[in-house]
Amino acid sequence: MSRRVKKPLRPAGDRPKGARPYRGSAAERPQSFRPGGKPPARFPAAPPRAAKPFVPEPEKVAPELPPLPTKVQTVVVTADENNMRVDRFLEARFPGLSFSHIQRIVRKGELRVNGKRADSKDRLEEGQSVRIPPLKLDTPKGVGQLSEAATKTLQALKDMILFEDADVMVLNKPAGLAVQGGSGITRNVDDMLEVMRDAKGQKPRLVHRLDRETSGCLLIAKTRFAATALTGSFRHRSARKIYWALVAGVPKPKQGRISTYLAKEESEDDSIMRVAKHGDEGASHAVTYYAVVETSAQKLAWVSLKPVTGRTHQLRAHMAHIDHAIVGDPKYFNKENWQLPGGLQNRLHLLARRIVIPHPRGGFIDASAPLPPHMLQSWNLLGLEHDRFDPIENAPEE
Repeated sequence: MSRRVKKPLRPAGDRPKGARPYRGSAAERPQSFRPGGKPPARFPAAPPRAAKPFVPEPEKVAPELPPLPTKVQTVVVTADENNMRVDRFLEARFPGLSFSHIQRIVRKGELRVNGKRADSKDRLEEGQSVRIPPLKLDTPKGVGQLSEAATKTLQALKDMILFEDADVMVLNKPAGLAVQGGSGITRNVDDMLEVMRDAKGQKPRLVHRLDRETSGCLLIAKTRFAATALTGSFRHRSARKIYWALVAGVPKPKQGRISTYLAKEESEDDSIMRVAKHGDEGASHAVTYYAVVETSAQKLAWVSLKPVTGRTHQLRAHMAHIDHAIVGDPKYFNKENWQLPGGLQNRLHLLARRIVIPHPRGGFIDASAPLPPHMLQSWNLLGLEHDRFDPIENAPEE
């Protein structure tokens, strides 16, 4: 785990457009991120420094969180909470409130915004009044002997751990495992975390989410104190995330910026994110930096992605938008008559490779996930070297 944080470079203008190269000055742009520049052959370029173990500061007493309301109350959305989703607003205000409880009060219409029913994914605006019904945490389960099934679940979680201390865990979520429950989902990370309740009945909490078929770094808070701090870091975009993907074709330019508006498009069977216009209902601005790391002829490219915003399916929709959809994407792969090279599995080739975020007690959490089996197989078949220098390291942070 490193405490080093790169100084962010300033991106070019913020006009919503398609992919375009990063156009900083020649002096400002590192050679490795310069279009046409030749990156070093391996990552990292310099010998790595030994990772420093996290050493917590002297124990601080976590501030007492406000008690859950036992009767109806009305709160006002603050400036910091502007544009937050309803469900994440509740999670931030009341860490530890279960996903199912949030969905239940929203579905029943018990939570209202400016007097009207709201959906859990609706965005709030500063100054709006939110009616919150009486809330309750899940009943703590006694800490005792685990059943055989619970013991297997606990071991499965332990096998996923990339980083852990008293406040935080980073899991290497496998592809195919859902993060939360939903229609047709029988096993998910949120439910699995039930077996990790502590002596006080506190269950580890999800801080962010990954799509079901996306593998890699998933951040978990083990305490309410950590949940509040980490949720704030995501809200204020202090977290840096890097993804790896295998895409159809080779993007040009090889390093660039994708800036669009995205809005959800519902259908009877499914929903996807479509590229929208500024001002369209439900449209949110989304920005992604990408960099080609290595190619396999002109058929496929390994790209590294750095999302600045965190919209649903953002990376998948953005790569499809510039006509380089992610291999194995059942929702967004849009290239007609394109044949999957022999030996590659038709599964989503998207990995949440790395996360860097301020630790709630000082310093930084810096965790990386290895390629999942189906992507490692593809890398080996295509002759891609997964230890190459990653040029996205030098992309802007904003």
